[in-house]
Amino acid sequence: MTNPLLAAWDTPFGLPPFDRMSDDDFAPAVDAALAEARANIAAITDYPEPPTFANTIEALEQAEETLGRVLGAFYPMAGADSNPAREGLQREFAPMLAAYGSEISENKALFARIEAIWADRDALDLTDEQKRVLMLTRRGFVRSGAQLDGAEAEALRAVKSRLSVLGTQFTQNLLADERAWFMPLDGDDLTGLPDFVIATARAAGAEKDAGGPVVTLSRSLIVPFLQFSDRRDLRQKAYEAWAARGANGGKTDNRALAAETLRLREQRAGLLGYDTFADFKLETEMAGTPDAVRDLLMQVWEPAKAAATADAKVLERMLHSDGFDGPLEPWDWRYYAEKRRKALHDLDEAELKPYLQLDRMIDAAFACANRLFGLDFAEITGPTYHPDVRMWEVTRDGCHVAVFMGDYFARGSKRSGAWCTALRTQKRLGGDTRPHVLNVCNFAKPQNGEPALLSYDDARTLFHEFGHALHQMLSDVTYDSISGTSVARDFVELPSQLFEHWLEVPQVLAEFATHADTGQPMPQDLLDRMLAATTYDMGFQTVEYVASALVDLGFHDGPAPVDPMQKQAEILESIGMPHAIRMRHATPHFAHVFSGDGYSSGYYSYMWSEVMDADAFAAFEEAGDPFDADIAKRLEATVLSSGGSVDAADLYTAFRGRLPGVGALLKGRGLDRAA
Repeated sequence: MTNPLLAAWDTPFGLPPFDRMSDDDFAPAVDAALAEARANIAAITDYPEPPTFANTIEALEQAEETLGRVLGAFYPMAGADSNPAREGLQREFAPMLAAYGSEISENKALFARIEAIWADRDALDLTDEQKRVLMLTRRGFVRSGAQLDGAEAEALRAVKSRLSVLGTQFTQNLLADERAWFMPLDGDDLTGLPDFVIATARAAGAEKDAGGPVVTLSRSLIVPFLQFSDRRDLRQKAYEAWAARGANGGKTDNRALAAETLRLREQRAGLLGYDTFADFKLETEMAGTPDAVRDLLMQVWEPAKAAATADAKVLERMLHSDGFDGPLEPWDWRYYAEKRRKALHDLDEAELKPYLQLDRMIDAAFACANRLFGLDFAEITGPTYHPDVRMWEVTRDGCHVAVFMGDYFARGSKRSGAWCTALRTQKRLGGDTRPHVLNVCNFAKPQNGEPALLSYDDARTLFHEFGHALHQMLSDVTYDSISGTSVARDFVELPSQLFEHWLEVPQVLAEFATHADTGQPMPQDLLDRMLAATTYDMGFQTVEYVASALVDLGFHDGPAPVDPMQKQAEILESIGMPHAIRMRHATPHFAHVFSGDGYSSGYYSYMWSEVMDADAFAAFEEAGDPFDADIAKRLEATVLSSGGSVDAADLYTAFRGRLPGVGALLKGRGLDRAA
């Protein structure tokens, strides 16, 4: 029987045949795809003609098409709908793929062909995009160890293989801890909880077969529980379980994995001739150096800490007035901040949520994309990896642009957080390939046919991930290696964070924030109060984020710490971390940094991009129209369609005319007064 992963995908738009494949199909498909890729690489190195861009660089771009297709189906499913078989496959694939990557980067004959093209580049009639692809290809080989020989090459190969295994294990340990813990609620355990939290807890209890409502470690449940529960003892129990993910001892403990990961990253950087892993990692980013990153973070840290410290004094007085002695604790902050928000802004999340329906917020994101970029969305059916996944065909002027998929609800098989990925990326080499883009979120799933309701933070998350999706869908390049979000890490968050601003446009909310029961639009008074509160508690939010970014940088900007937890504590003490706020991601569950190299030394990039997104949206504000057609056209032409075909700083300068400073960010977060 033909493996459905290797056969032609005769599905709508060439989507993966999820309805015909099984977990047993993936291992043989990956084996076959790797064999094909190796044969394609051998054909490049054995080609008798002198190296050219076409017979070497373009051939290399196309060498792994089958492998990319198979893994493009596997990894999104493994992250969003995991099971023991898929987790086993991830563990199996990690060292295999690392070994294959090392084979390619250490292929002397292949690198010699690339070097020959590089040496003759000025005499070749290359387009600007081809020059960029050549530079990035050569740089990638050099940074992967192509110039190493003998024992050093062998050592780097072993380091990269082990790092891939550690990253997979870190992720699976975290998911296991998140799945395993829940806290039953009964009787007065529900005191203070709004109906929507109780409904979510009942749904979680049904999934766990617990016989009643429970609190889980899903953010969509534990955060509102911490906001509303009157039971301080239960808030503490839930918070400490949430904070302890990956640090519970036993086989799912991530602390030793984090220490080994940092040691191996230091070794990797040293083998490649860098003083620190941060120097290695930041060389290719907009920031460039650890000092530039630290300078940005500290410019934001001080005003954020000042704002948070002032807020903490108010919240602590509220705690004491409730009869509790002692300091404000981390499990108290969200509870008293919610009470204070209601008092200051006459704003209650339970009042807001009926106006923030998931379906209407999806409609709002689509409508903004239509007004800005002329995109239309029509829901379609086709094979998916889970019944919750929805799909839309994206068109412009009647022409197919992409397939967009949304997997919005939390479940035990899905890792926490929210992300965007592409099952297939846009490219023109070898034919016009249009992207398949997936947004994954963890919103509370309603029961009994009721509409799904979001918090304002949830709605912001939806817009954020859709901004990433637009970056993929509007990509217009020839080569897969520079398509969509294949850009500098500290630039990739610009489109996503920029798109969040349209959620705050009053006319968008006036049209799409409609009540789940009555269908009536959000009253103007409530809308005004909600928008006025968008920077409320921003000291807390900024402190927990910047602290995480500084710890990430501190881990990698120097010798690897023997004990990462001690190093974390030292960094937090040195910056004066407020007692009642903890890092957004403590080391044992810092998946951004330890599930792979993506955000290692790079967690700061959200803030680096925010400096740009605040300034970029100001271009629309200066024009007096959040949907100004000329600015939207320029945004697409310079940022959203270009992928990595141009240096990120040059792309932003082409859009805005200059690079921004930190002032717009502080103003946007309401921290300029504390600066």
